[in-house]
Amino acid sequence: MGRVVVLVLSALMIAVGLLWTLQGLDVVTGSAMSGVEFWAVIGPAVAGFGLALGYVVLRGRR
Repeated sequence: MGRVVVLVLSALMIAVGLLWTLQGLDVVTGSAMSGVEFWAVIGPAVAGFGLALGYVVLRGRR
């Protein structure tokens, strides 16, 4: 059960990171975050952590 929760958290981190990146690059408009370089930097970092977390969980114990 805990593994599923962490995988869902990983997917959410990837989705939020992607959204923040697109907002920072001004692809997604209509927000105070749109066009702000900070979000274009933080977004990929959050998505990267989400990918790494998912990889670690899916890899399992060896």
